[in-house]
Amino acid sequence: MPPEIQRGQQLESTIRARLRAGRRTAGFLGVDALAWVGGFLVASWARYEQTLTPEQIANAVLLGAATAVLHIGISATRRIHAGRQPLGSIEEVRGLAGTTATTAAIVLVALVLLDTRPIPASTPMVGGGLALLLMLSFRLLHRHRRDRARRPDARSATPVLLFGLGEAGQGLIRAMLSDPKGRYLPVGALDDDPDKRDLRIAGVPVLGNQHDLPDAIRRTGATTLIFAVANADATLIRQIREATLQTGAAFKILPSVRELVDHRITVSDVRDVQSSDLLGRRQVVGDLTLDDNGLTGRRILVTGAGGSIGSELCRQIMRANPGELMMLDRDESALHSLQLSLTGQAMLDGPELILADLRDDEGIRRIMQERRPEIVFHAAALKHLTLLQRHPGEAVKTNVWGTVALLDACRDVARFVNISTDKAAKPISVLGYSKRITEMLTAHAAASYPGTFLSVRFGNVLSSRGSVTTAFQRQIESGKPVTVTHPDVTRYLMTVQEAVHLVLQAASIGRDGEALVLDMGEPVRIDDLARRMVAQATTPVPIVYTGLRPGEKLHEDLLGQGETDHRPLHPLISHVTVPVLDPLEISGLDPFDEPDKIVDQLARLCGDLPGEAAAEQQTDVALPR
Repeated sequence: MPPEIQRGQQLESTIRARLRAGRRTAGFLGVDALAWVGGFLVASWARYEQTLTPEQIANAVLLGAATAVLHIGISATRRIHAGRQPLGSIEEVRGLAGTTATTAAIVLVALVLLDTRPIPASTPMVGGGLALLLMLSFRLLHRHRRDRARRPDARSATPVLLFGLGEAGQGLIRAMLSDPKGRYLPVGALDDDPDKRDLRIAGVPVLGNQHDLPDAIRRTGATTLIFAVANADATLIRQIREATLQTGAAFKILPSVRELVDHRITVSDVRDVQSSDLLGRRQVVGDLTLDDNGLTGRRILVTGAGGSIGSELCRQIMRANPGELMMLDRDESALHSLQLSLTGQAMLDGPELILADLRDDEGIRRIMQERRPEIVFHAAALKHLTLLQRHPGEAVKTNVWGTVALLDACRDVARFVNISTDKAAKPISVLGYSKRITEMLTAHAAASYPGTFLSVRFGNVLSSRGSVTTAFQRQIESGKPVTVTHPDVTRYLMTVQEAVHLVLQAASIGRDGEALVLDMGEPVRIDDLARRMVAQATTPVPIVYTGLRPGEKLHEDLLGQGETDHRPLHPLISHVTVPVLDPLEISGLDPFDEPDKIVDQLARLCGDLPGEAAAEQQTDVALPR
């Protein structure tokens, strides 16, 4: 379409909108004028014992009209200085009441000063009260009609029952009722808070608590239940889900407040339940505060930006309004997906995307010199334990040498945050050794360079690429057995939002050379997680135990040998001291050497003897037959 036609259509649309607004304003002004005239007439009629002469009627009408003009003038003045309030809101009621009281007071003073009063002195106050009642009634009626017109069509929308009427649930109800094309129509709600019994939110009634769920679904005809309790305990989620599915209704969930912190709740936030919702562990991220993230207006670079952690880092950093966000990755497809998720477009032609490999130390140095980031989040790494156990040379080239090259190029940055793993605590695997070495190299940079260099250590990230939940889900979908290494194996699990929030917290409160460790609660038995996911499958899926693989622990550690649980700044975050490792000491590593020799060298650099590491890897447990 030619630009001239587009501009013409936009102008025409603007004119129509202004005309509609003008007609609506004129209608409200006319109602306000009639309210004052009617209020004065009724007040005079009541004062004269229900008997009015033609002269008294004329005086009441004329003074009511004059008072209406005064009211409109005061309203215009208030609007210039205080702005316009939303229709039917508390602010509008307060403003309208103030304008009415001011108008009535001015008219009352004028009447008192007159020797001969055309109407009784009580008329402005009584008539003003009646006029305010009429004006508010008209506005509320108008808003009610408008809200009814915005409701979803009951013939096409899915009737839903909400469980939970806190701020999140009430916000969701209002979002549903303000979308005429919405797919959900709330027909009732449940809440365990006895104070909310028989409460109505936007006309949606509270029908009881969780014990009334089957009856409420039967009475309302709801075909879906939406769980809307913010940061709920997983046990409650499982109970409500099971009770819902037994009635034949579908079960949906509203994400936690932390996932929705960057925008108002919308209907599109409602999603299917995920394995992380059913884990049985508390979500600690909601207890973390980030008052001053230090990211606003800063030039920030994220390595491994296309990965699970890196991409979520980029999303949360974008909310802090950085001066510039640079996203570096060697995977061009990952960068394509990242840009698409951030902007809705994937043109791949912006300077924010940097295609580079940490193994190219000269290329990394040039990028740092040209782009000069102030804060660097280092999320790039090889992370699959079993593969790195077989190919330790790759861990040397990417995790170790790549980190050395990046640290050397970041001599002048203000903050450097190295993302580590709990496998770096008492490491027995190539992944653990290589990440422990990156912590020690970061500590050396902290002692050598002027900026703040620190590491952050956390457990397995749910639903990340290659995570245990992702693997289980794909096995279930393909109908293959779910493979668990050992029935007693446990892991510390986090959502990606929790993991990234910890990284940002580290950038804010972390001190030079240390590693920050999040209190992730109790570790989760992977066998329990597998069984819960299998229970959701539409067809029976067996669980097969495969045995611990080389480098795997039965139980992970959060703190290494000699590290103490010290929490000086936040009750959920431990600060541990990391010994330094001079980059010259890794110069003897040969990634093309025999795998066993490379593993021994990595263990020695971490301060472990190969024999001790191998002994710690062994377990006394036997697999069930």
